[in-house]
Amino acid sequence: MRLKIHCQNRIGILRDIVSRFADYGVNVARGEVGGDHGNTIYLFLPRLLNAQLATLRPTLETIPGVFSVKRVNLMPSERRHLELDALLSSLSDPVMSIDMEGRIVAANRAAGQMLGVRVDEVPGLSLDRYLPDFDLPELIRRNNARVNGLRLKLKEATYLADIAPLHSENDDDVASLAGAVVTLHRADRIGERIYQVQRQELRGFEAIFQASPRLAELIREARRMAPLDAPLLIEGETGTGKELLARACHLASPRGQAPFMALNCAGLPESMAETELFGYAPGAFEGARPEGKLGLLELTAGGTIFLDEVGEMSPRLQVKLLRFLQDGGFRRVGSDEETYLDVRVICATQQDLPQLCAEGLFRHDLYHRLNVLSLQVPPLRDCLDGIDELAGHFLDRAARQIGCPLPQLTPAALARLSSYHWPGNVRQLENVLFQAVSLCEQATIEPQHLRLPDVGQAPGLAGIDLDGGLGEILGEVEKRVLAALYPQYPSSRQLGKRLGVSHTTIANKLKRHGIGSGDSELP
Repeated sequence: MRLKIHCQNRIGILRDIVSRFADYGVNVARGEVGGDHGNTIYLFLPRLLNAQLATLRPTLETIPGVFSVKRVNLMPSERRHLELDALLSSLSDPVMSIDMEGRIVAANRAAGQMLGVRVDEVPGLSLDRYLPDFDLPELIRRNNARVNGLRLKLKEATYLADIAPLHSENDDDVASLAGAVVTLHRADRIGERIYQVQRQELRGFEAIFQASPRLAELIREARRMAPLDAPLLIEGETGTGKELLARACHLASPRGQAPFMALNCAGLPESMAETELFGYAPGAFEGARPEGKLGLLELTAGGTIFLDEVGEMSPRLQVKLLRFLQDGGFRRVGSDEETYLDVRVICATQQDLPQLCAEGLFRHDLYHRLNVLSLQVPPLRDCLDGIDELAGHFLDRAARQIGCPLPQLTPAALARLSSYHWPGNVRQLENVLFQAVSLCEQATIEPQHLRLPDVGQAPGLAGIDLDGGLGEILGEVEKRVLAALYPQYPSSRQLGKRLGVSHTTIANKLKRHGIGSGDSELP
């Protein structure tokens, strides 16, 4: 059991407190002093029982200067260790702390994988074993300053190393070198990492393209809902940008400066999803870390948790999430202590949750808790009126990443994009255009550069706006037919022959719908 004792900072108060436990034969395994003025004492008493605490608390509170005695989940040092461990574990790059003898003192999981050992086997290893020609302590002494981008070869892979020296103070308050923290970046992935950073630069509503009126209306609704501190459910097909919208809502809310954490509920075993979301207590199960683990909820305190594919959540997790939404409380796996947090919940799904409720696969009460606010993200096939601007945006991004001149879409290529059904939505469009830029050797992108599989073809009238009169609906159908056939028959004469009408009629219709580039009279 761990106790937090709020008390006066006076000489002998710790002795007075500990003596009370000694009188009852209770051992104090560890103690820490905290608070701004040393007025909080934390004690770890592994064998203290609840009944003993109930008897001891009145006795402790009679000690002069003791104001309150409360149970806590973690000692301050344990929380710092868990937070640091969670931070290091989340880093995909190897990170190691090296002492002035060239030995590895600590490392994250990525470093262990790179070295080919378990992370608990890393401490004590000599860096010379892996870099025999590299004298890190001498480099630290020689520079005594941060070194960035030092090229190293380790296990046949080339890395760029960032080296940050560590300083300690001796009894004379003189700083001395104690080692360094080394972060390694794979040289062949630097371009990819830069691109990912660029993609995250604009993460708010300004990062969401709004050329289509339907998308613009969605963003107007989202801006109104973002500041409201209530659960939000985002529905839409795969690839429509639901997480991007959730992040934008978070950034536009009063919680925008607090953490934003995401968990994809699809494909995770129930036990793993539960420990990822809620964490676990020390010794909760075989193979668990002895100090326990903080879940995403605790790491998100004060911020926003995003649960993607919430319809895939197991019944057990649905119960725990419902309890958290009701009163903000939960229990870590293997713990009987309640933890209360202030976290906003945003969920996303591509499934029909009411139908899942009707089939008994999703709780009705949880659905209504999640559906306080809701946004419906339209598929790309319903926003094709803005596809030319969206395509231009992705072409510019791809050209910048690849490092080539910005190519232009030919009218035939744009017609091909406008007539496709886009089962993968915006994500598929971005991937297709990135591939097209990489395949294009000239300044223009032709239809043959667009690798569009004919799978998942939209049936019937899917994607056609049925608002308005019959003439407007038929005009939309006519436009799609012409746009689909024009790349194969790129003149009014060829297309007129294919459709069995005069080339003049086809030329007028192509002009009316903005298809082609003025070559419609060519034979």
